[in-house]
Amino acid sequence: MPNHSRIACASPALLTVQAPEDIEFLIKESEIITGRPGRTFAVAGADWQIFRLHWLQGVVKVDRLDTAGQVLSTERIPTRAFCGHRLIGALASGQLFTPPVGCPS
Repeated sequence: MPNHSRIACASPALLTVQAPEDIEFLIKESEIITGRPGRTFAVAGADWQIFRLHWLQGVVKVDRLDTAGQVLSTERIPTRAFCGHRLIGALASGQLFTPPVGCPS
């Protein structure tokens, strides 16, 4: 099993993202509470893909991260087109998670 230290705290479980409209709220909640931009999300699967999302004016910045939290690639998707992104597909399959606010990300 891969090292999940960048996406989960030692004790709290990851939160399942329930609906596409929750993503913007979750990102902004994290930014307000932590003072850091974006929020980390994970797609459950064989390789547990890790992403950091930033909700900007008119654009969602999606950073694909490695297990050390380093950016592997970046996409900028217009907010109106984000509903077609693969992260929304993972959400629909119950495979999109985020750590509770306050966990290192």
